[in-house]
Amino acid sequence: MTNIKEFNELHFSKDLLILGNAWDLLSALILEKSGFKAIGTTSWGIANSLGYSDGELIDFERHLGIIKLIADNVKIPVTADIEAGYGETADKIVDNVLRTADAGVAGINIEDSLKKQKGLRDIYQHCSLLLKIREALDYNGYEGFYINARTDTYFQKENPFPETAERAKAYVESGASGIFIPGLTNHDEIKEITLNIGAPLNVLSLPGLTNGKELEELGVKRLSFGNALFDKAIELLERDTARIVELSDTSHLYGKKNLKGCGV
Repeated sequence: MTNIKEFNELHFSKDLLILGNAWDLLSALILEKSGFKAIGTTSWGIANSLGYSDGELIDFERHLGIIKLIADNVKIPVTADIEAGYGETADKIVDNVLRTADAGVAGINIEDSLKKQKGLRDIYQHCSLLLKIREALDYNGYEGFYINARTDTYFQKENPFPETAERAKAYVESGASGIFIPGLTNHDEIKEITLNIGAPLNVLSLPGLTNGKELEELGVKRLSFGNALFDKAIELLERDTARIVELSDTSHLYGKKNLKGCGV
């Protein structure tokens, strides 16, 4: 419960909360050591690290095991990306949320995208789900557990802003702690959302939307970089391994400062 309180407070600090998005224990420990104040798991990174595409294609037990491993081994709060909840029914999704809370995290991301088909869950249906999640969390002793309600309007709608504003407000009224709108980059729209939803806004880092000070001035409270760090790490791995094969040489793996003690 201490982490839940601490995690909530991070969203109301004068400073922007930048989540360190991790995909395994090693990445989480590095992010913690680097000074991040909270960890957010990335479903994309976890799935890709196991050889799958994103989109609830891995077994929930396996996904939850990685989330728990991270939560058990870092001292800072962890919030878990559980996509759309890994369930076909509201009861199953609520059960999965409770099991995620039991794993020791302080919050979740849960989105309104459908996984078996294109489109978004009906707004009233999703509000009902959020209410059930909040009630179940409160009943089971997880008061204040952070529900970051993600809406994918900017990924799926041609004119997303009006529906985004409607969904964001409705989700907060249904028990969401904050709103996550990946794909939202227009500064005027960001400012309008922050002024009208009555809850912390989380945006996704994208080219042109990276500067924390600018986001603070717009009223944004939380910034995620999603799978960007994972992709960067894999890009480096692919480049360096290809170079070994191409040159039949491993010298580029050793910077000058790392040569001492390497038997060189």
